[in-house]
Amino acid sequence: MGDSQYSFSLTTFSPSGKLVQIEHALTAVGSGQTSLGIKASNGVVIATEKKLPSILVDEASVQKIQNLTPNIGVVYSGMGPDFRVLVRKSRKQAEQYLRLYKEPIPVTQLVRETATVMQEFTQSGNR
Repeated sequence: MGDSQYSFSLTTFSPSGKLVQIEHALTAVGSGQTSLGIKASNGVVIATEKKLPSILVDEASVQKIQNLTPNIGVVYSGMGPDFRVLVRKSRKQAEQYLRLYKEPIPVTQLVRETATVMQEFTQSGNR
């Protein structure tokens, strides 16, 4: 009996003692591209590799760096669809905060909100 039949649950161990979903996640992380941010006294620099999965993918359609607000940017190294979901939710959260408090959302709060969304997806496995 292989480990693959145990890969559907986040909390079910296979007979070999592995959480197969975690193995899949670690493999995906290992295949991601390098991204980095450098903070300077007068701003930041955000950079990433833009490796296309196929020559058939239009390079202009892959956006790895996005603005969430005029003062907050984000970059990804993982899966594009996950990134798009997080960007959409983060922009919505920032807009709601701006409408309610009439000032831009603090970066730490937006990071916390985005991390909460990521954790919810990790724990539930879908949404």
